[in-house]
Amino acid sequence: MEPTKDNFEETGAGSEIALIDFWAAWCGPCRMFGPVYERAAARHPDITFGTVDTEAQLELAGASQISSIPTLMAVRDRTVLYSQAGALPPQALEELIGGIRAVGMKDVSRQAAGQARAN
Repeated sequence: MEPTKDNFEETGAGSEIALIDFWAAWCGPCRMFGPVYERAAARHPDITFGTVDTEAQLELAGASQISSIPTLMAVRDRTVLYSQAGALPPQALEELIGGIRAVGMKDVSRQAAGQARAN
């Protein structure tokens, strides 16, 4: 899946978890992370895996506050739970996926509601 500024809100609408890889063709670490990301996508068919070419999607990269690539973003139930630059090794990506699966979303929703009221 290739998210764009027009469909980014719907990214992962058919799944509970979406991972988005922000990358560029000229980026060496991005090219090294690509196969790791693709293997993870094959192992986790219940997760939506998307890629955003930051050169082609400048507006989306800017709106997502991407300042370094590769950046991996994890979204669960339309909430960004993780967004960090750097190419992850396979084991670290698997651990991240396990952690995202384990998050209690009711707790996240309560925390977000509390922060919204505080602001």
